[in-house]
Amino acid sequence: MRKYSSERENGNLRTGLCSLAMSWFPQKKTGQSWVHRVCQKILKSGPIPKHVAFIMDGNRRFAVKNHMERAEGHFKGFDKLAETLEWCLDIGITEVTVYAFSIENFKRSKDEVDCLMELARQKFTRLMQEKELIQKHEVCVRVLGNLNLLPLDVQEVIAECVQFSKDNKRAVLNVCFAYTSRDEICAAMREVAEGVQLGLIRDSDVSEELMEKCLYTSQSPHPDLLIRTSGEVRLSDFLLWQTSYSCLSFVDVLWPEFSIWHLYGAVLHYQRNYPSIKSAIDSDMADRIRRQREQDYECVISTCDSSDQSTSSLSSRVHQYTLDREARIKQFLHHVNSKRLHYFQELVNRKKTVSV
Repeated sequence: MRKYSSERENGNLRTGLCSLAMSWFPQKKTGQSWVHRVCQKILKSGPIPKHVAFIMDGNRRFAVKNHMERAEGHFKGFDKLAETLEWCLDIGITEVTVYAFSIENFKRSKDEVDCLMELARQKFTRLMQEKELIQKHEVCVRVLGNLNLLPLDVQEVIAECVQFSKDNKRAVLNVCFAYTSRDEICAAMREVAEGVQLGLIRDSDVSEELMEKCLYTSQSPHPDLLIRTSGEVRLSDFLLWQTSYSCLSFVDVLWPEFSIWHLYGAVLHYQRNYPSIKSAIDSDMADRIRRQREQDYECVISTCDSSDQSTSSLSSRVHQYTLDREARIKQFLHHVNSKRLHYFQELVNRKKTVSV
């Protein structure tokens, strides 16, 4: 009986995705009442978060609550994402990061994982059918995670989307897929270790800032605000490094039921906490700069003769060491980014070759 139900669910998912538009972009802009316009004006009088992250939790519970199959719950969740992106742009949020699929989700039943992979195929295929809209809205789509864990055809269509939109600047959508924060941090550590092994950087060059620049999210500022739906009060291995100084908003509503009012409430929560958050960020930045200066000084001192430690000589050497360190790091990061670009380009080339 369970096998029959799961096969029917898979079939319904494919039928539903093919028959419905499933656009990433609204075909017609959602009408706004005067109340919405007034609320937006009030919010815009205060600081607006430029980067918001979402843990879109509750699709399966929404399906159970509404007597739907799980696949339909996930589909409703995607509809809500498209709607939420529009709301974000309307109030000035220009970057959104969503937790679409955790590596932990591979532990779910094969039927559900297959459904989610099929949903991903259809989502990204649809996105490539909307090239004109991508360019019109100037949206850069990035997919972050351990993508090698995904089926090859899913990797290929993801790579096509990433490559096509990579130069767009108006808005950014980061889709975390086959992602966990611990896996991301481990991947960054491997990049740093490889850099040291290849002689591109030194042990003494390793710092928090360097690690950050090796994360999947290296091209983005840290989220100003993180919103999790469903009432759960945890991060579930999502952006653990990046959200150290983010404002957290836990909303007791299932993701497909998330409304513009919940978004307004989360932004207002961010604005109330903005002064203390900004103060903590500024303090952390000053502390990082101080620690890096001290590290550069210690590295120079360790290589100086005791007879040649005059103030002017030390200052000159520290300055030169800093320039050399920054040059090494720049070369190393170019190496890291080139590998990532090569990965996506190889997938795009392979897809073109196969299709020919």
